[in-house]
Amino acid sequence: MHCGTVFACHNGIATMADKFPILLWFRRDLRLSDHRALTAAMETGHPIVPLYIYSEDEKRATGSASKWWLHHSLKQLEASIRSLGGKLILRTGEPADVLQSVCKETNARCIHVSTCFDPFWQGIDQSVAKTLQPQGIEFKWFSGQLMWDPRSIRNKSGKPFQVFTPFWKHLCQHNPPEPPMASPKTWPKQSSAKLKSEHLGSLQLLPSIRWDKGIQKEWRPGENEAMAQLDRFANNAFSDYDIARDFPGTQGTSRLSPYLHFGEITPGQIYHRLETKRRRSRTTQSSAMHSTYMKEVGWREFAHHLLHHFPHMTKGPLRPEFESFPWRHDATMLQAWQKGRTGYPIVDAGMRELWTTGWMHNRVRMIVGSFLVKHLLLDWKLGAEWFWDTLVDADLANNTMGWQWIAGCGADAAPYFRIFNPIMQSQKFDAQGDYIRKWIPEISKLSNKDIHTPWTADSMILQMADIELGKTYPWPIVNHTIARETALDAYHRMKAKN
Repeated sequence: MHCGTVFACHNGIATMADKFPILLWFRRDLRLSDHRALTAAMETGHPIVPLYIYSEDEKRATGSASKWWLHHSLKQLEASIRSLGGKLILRTGEPADVLQSVCKETNARCIHVSTCFDPFWQGIDQSVAKTLQPQGIEFKWFSGQLMWDPRSIRNKSGKPFQVFTPFWKHLCQHNPPEPPMASPKTWPKQSSAKLKSEHLGSLQLLPSIRWDKGIQKEWRPGENEAMAQLDRFANNAFSDYDIARDFPGTQGTSRLSPYLHFGEITPGQIYHRLETKRRRSRTTQSSAMHSTYMKEVGWREFAHHLLHHFPHMTKGPLRPEFESFPWRHDATMLQAWQKGRTGYPIVDAGMRELWTTGWMHNRVRMIVGSFLVKHLLLDWKLGAEWFWDTLVDADLANNTMGWQWIAGCGADAAPYFRIFNPIMQSQKFDAQGDYIRKWIPEISKLSNKDIHTPWTADSMILQMADIELGKTYPWPIVNHTIARETALDAYHRMKAKN
């Protein structure tokens, strides 16, 4: 692959006289397999300098739990490249300045990078290209983070999709993702052995106060673990996913979201692994692309599609009438929600799972999100900010779309008057109370019936279960029926203004 007129390439293969290296700029693509930018660089025959840049902007834009994951993911990537004979270069600073410096140090004239579509990275790319391209340094962007490029997806009117079902139906008519590319077996000769590289610890990604013990116990970041997790899902949970995905007390989901977010695995790799599983199991399903799970991956594609075309979503609702919604301002209520002290067990279990592990079951994400915006009438942006800081899979597109969906103010959103009843959701999806007991041990002695609504239990039952409401476990901070009526009234007042 040609990387500019300064290279003497023949049929995509560099001559021995041509020693200019290619910079491989890692970002949210922390893997070696199915890495198009890496494969294209290797095909040139040039030396390859792998580089990761940690800027002040990224530091400010990355949540605490995600920083933990980034540290360990970079550690695994360093080890993988080292095992092939290469060396990952870590630098801090503004990307344009760092890239300019490394190009001078190595005499590189071409940079390979995986395309990121969210506003944060798009802004960085524009700044970097504006600075370096006039100097004769060529940029080559490659796909891999998504199955399809959001820039090329339009509805029949030539506009971006804003409803998921036609969006997904449209994509399913495309060819499926190409088969994944293999990892390199050795690292091409690189001129970076003597390049200055900062120590991973100097990036200060890990917390100084070790609140991460629960996350460390729960997760193993890195490409190898991503593939192992995919195999576990394909072999154990994929066949029952349609039903099991809704029950937080079981291992019914893939738990691949943080690996996807950091690019330790690609959607294409997931599709082809599940397609192989489908063929071997001889199901009647025509393609893994039509499975419920791949439809969930399609929601991720939809989120990135929306954010690319409507970047203002991160700062305000996609539906402008919600700008006038009468949100409350109540720091006490917000803190009770954040700490899992609302008095509604399914909500509190989810929030404690999030705080401890950096992750929350998707069904429970919907329940706690609905509770924040429709029971407490607190702005969805407060929820998005909390999730951004505490989730290891804090993806900007998914987080933004998810919160706008539950708040009723985004594309294809749930109607505002659809208010999740936390009691009914708890009874339906955690009937035996397994999930609640795991995360709220102080009420674990209650029966399967009473554990969903401790405040309705007889005083003798509470005493026998060692529960004193208001002390060992809180009373509900709002009454569901009253909160629902209040939320609907606020919604109707907003509609009247518009």
